[in-house]
Amino acid sequence: MTDAGMTAAEGAAALRTAVVWEEGLAAYDFGPGHPMSPVRLELTAHLCRLTGLFDRPGTVLIGAPTAADADLERVHDREFIAAVRAASAPGAPSSDPRWTPYGLGGQDTPVFRGIHDASARLVGGTVQAVEALAAGRAGRAVNFAGGMHHARAAQAAGFCVYNDAAIGIQRALELGERQIVYVDLDVHHGDGVERALWDEPRAVTISVHQSGETLFPGTGYAQDTGGPGAPGSAVNVPLPARTGPADWLRAFEAVVAPVVRAVRPSLLVTQHGADTHRDDPLADLDVTVEAQVAAMEMMRELAEEVCGGRWLALGGGGYSVTDVVPRSWTQLVAVATGEPLDHSAPLPTAYVERAAELARAQGLPLPRPGARFGDTGERAPAPRPWSTGYDPDSALDRSIQAVRRTIFPEWGLDPFYD
Repeated sequence: MTDAGMTAAEGAAALRTAVVWEEGLAAYDFGPGHPMSPVRLELTAHLCRLTGLFDRPGTVLIGAPTAADADLERVHDREFIAAVRAASAPGAPSSDPRWTPYGLGGQDTPVFRGIHDASARLVGGTVQAVEALAAGRAGRAVNFAGGMHHARAAQAAGFCVYNDAAIGIQRALELGERQIVYVDLDVHHGDGVERALWDEPRAVTISVHQSGETLFPGTGYAQDTGGPGAPGSAVNVPLPARTGPADWLRAFEAVVAPVVRAVRPSLLVTQHGADTHRDDPLADLDVTVEAQVAAMEMMRELAEEVCGGRWLALGGGGYSVTDVVPRSWTQLVAVATGEPLDHSAPLPTAYVERAAELARAQGLPLPRPGARFGDTGERAPAPRPWSTGYDPDSALDRSIQAVRRTIFPEWGLDPFYD
């Protein structure tokens, strides 16, 4: 466990961080015009290299092999896996009524040649990270290509084919984790992970997301609290549209931190969809990169406090692919391997040139002139602590208090004072 007197950077070096990356992860490509362009992965890796993050002390790159069916079957039905494999075959039609019941085809999750191998590789990366943590080869791990949290047992959904997050958690439980907490920071509800673990008392899922009343997938309400065998194991914090940085962080301070401390997991798994950002084209929150980094640091600190720093961080959504996502996930790698990069520092010229080249080649928006690692250049504003009081006129506070009243008693917490 990290000594209390260590800095975060020293602790990270002592823990050793495994970062999943290989070029083959960019094969998860639904084609031109699809929001989930693999450019976001290529540019994140490029920016990590340019800033030396992959070479930080105690950091090791690990690969992402194609997951075997035995891995996939921890969450997915065999019939579904067979359908994905059939859709992957050379000469398979891109649109076929046979794929429709499985969520394949159409604009959401179109079929492409090799879709099975590409999707299973994302799973393989997360499983490799879990196994590195279980074996003690790493104390932290990052797979920014992972976080496919919408995929269901027998259906692809929300650009997600196989649910690497849920599979990774199931694998970690098999390897002896006593208790896992999964925190989903994506703007969309982490419905697939919640479904997979709905009745699993050894795994608690916490999702902080834009309300399903205004955003896909239309789920994730305060009253959704887990199955009969695992009451209180699902925690949902639906947020009003246009929630800004300080209010977004207030939800973490008021719900996520107390629950994680009450559960005291042996492993913390987090999903860092960058689509909470104010510039994301598919959602309506008003969060900055600085606030995303503050949440990443909060997750790291919670892991240090409750489970000896053992932390697996995944990527997820994010559709401002040449601007926001690479900056956010590069900062995620930075936080996991030591300290975040200076928010006010300009992006490297080589990165800006490469981003512009890929944007022109694929018809994507060009990076903004003068871009920096952050949006404001300063740390995110500190949230108003919940201990200062609940504001009944605030839609955010009403949502938070509904969650606290519903879930806190399940964990022995007082919804008004803890």
